[in-house]
Amino acid sequence: MRRLYPKVSKGLIVAVILLGIGFRFIHLDRKGYWHDEVYTTIRAAGFTRHEIDQELFQNRFVLAPALQKFQQLKPESSYIDTVHSLTTEDPQHPPLYFLLARFWMQQFGSSIVASRLLPALLSLLSLPLIYQLAIALFASHRVALLATALLALSPLDIVFAQIARQYSLSTAVVIGTSWLLLRALRHPTRQNWGGYILGITIGLYTHTLFSLTLIAQGVYVLLMQRMFARFAIAVIIACGLYAPWLAMLLREPQRILSAAGWTSVEMPLQELAKQWMLNFTALFVNFNASLDNLWNILIRSLFACLILAALYAVYRGTARSTWLFLFSSLGIPFLVFLLPDLLLGGKRSAVSRYLVACYPSIQLSVAYLLAVTLTRRQLIGQGLFALILTGSLVSCSLNALADTSQYQETSYTNPEILYLLSTQTAIPSPVLVSDTGDGDTNVGDLIALSYALQDNVQLFMASRPPNLDAVQDKSTVFVFRPSEQMWEVMTQQGWHLEEVIRFGTVWQAENQAT
Repeated sequence: MRRLYPKVSKGLIVAVILLGIGFRFIHLDRKGYWHDEVYTTIRAAGFTRHEIDQELFQNRFVLAPALQKFQQLKPESSYIDTVHSLTTEDPQHPPLYFLLARFWMQQFGSSIVASRLLPALLSLLSLPLIYQLAIALFASHRVALLATALLALSPLDIVFAQIARQYSLSTAVVIGTSWLLLRALRHPTRQNWGGYILGITIGLYTHTLFSLTLIAQGVYVLLMQRMFARFAIAVIIACGLYAPWLAMLLREPQRILSAAGWTSVEMPLQELAKQWMLNFTALFVNFNASLDNLWNILIRSLFACLILAALYAVYRGTARSTWLFLFSSLGIPFLVFLLPDLLLGGKRSAVSRYLVACYPSIQLSVAYLLAVTLTRRQLIGQGLFALILTGSLVSCSLNALADTSQYQETSYTNPEILYLLSTQTAIPSPVLVSDTGDGDTNVGDLIALSYALQDNVQLFMASRPPNLDAVQDKSTVFVFRPSEQMWEVMTQQGWHLEEVIRFGTVWQAENQAT
């Protein structure tokens, strides 16, 4: 490649990187805290969901601020309580991020801004790491600088950086271990292999799905027929360091399968394909719109073609060691989810956060395509760069101004619920009735709502089975995601339920028996 693209200067690329860093810290508290983030704080604080359920769901009224106690450090608890909460109820999540979150809570509190500041800061680790990985793969500072810019301003990575979960740390570990592996293969010193062992140990303690990255790296080393014995020894040592948590996983496999049971729900192939397009193109454009919108289909299709072109360019223009590494890192984790979906049914491959291991390979490939095109076909390259920059800037700006996102899943309708309850101005105390819900999932969203519920809203926390005598005379009653058992009891007692928030989230209840 010749000199760097005259009209796309290094200064502009650096400005894009700085802009992406800024987007990570804008409006950290604008979107409501949501279900998964609530559980991050619950675990880090040392609580278990069982003890929360036992205290709250006792057929009694509870004011929203009372739920906030479970978002503060549990009195007289320690890091051991954080680990205990995970081992007893959530062993599929290793403890590293939760222990970091507990330390962060001790230093800075547990406000929404404080909780999200940690993953935003951790996301910055990925930027120098992807630069180093690009250098290792392409031996080009131009590609490395572009790859860093694409990651910095990636709408999806910015969303993950603002979620109080381990996603941004997982991204950094995936990129970092990839670089450490290549360095160890090329310069097989004891120090370099030791760094790789440390990296994959951190990865295993960060997220269970890091094992997919490890498998992909093993496939690459095997196909390259280079130092597989050393790689295997490194993995064995790391697994030995991971053995205490691995024992937890093997002890309760049914709990882990149950926790991921929702991903086995059937999804038609056409809908799966739509989700694949949404997930992978979200690295460059991420308007909060479905693929039922024609303009969104056209825009996403354009970026999907860009990704395919980039992968082809990498295959045609780089050494076998480079394209094989990128294709393994992208293909192996995706196939692990895709094949069960195709053979058994399900939507595992449609879950964006499950594909964290795949995304860096796409960003690196597009960076390579941009660098080549800007050098050889400058006008086309500038157009591609302008397209990506525009899509990312518009997406990040819309995300910064939004009060929810599709990635908040079960909490997506929380702003609607808060608006509904806040408009009940003629009623002194609207009542929101809930039990633990089918699958015991309600407590997370109830605590999420408690961050913004007005003081006049009363929460009635029902046991299983519920006793609703205390709400019989209330004039305005709403029911939050009732379990089948609660639904049956309310129907038997003469309550009429009418859906007022989408997806069966909230129902307005009227007792026709009275």
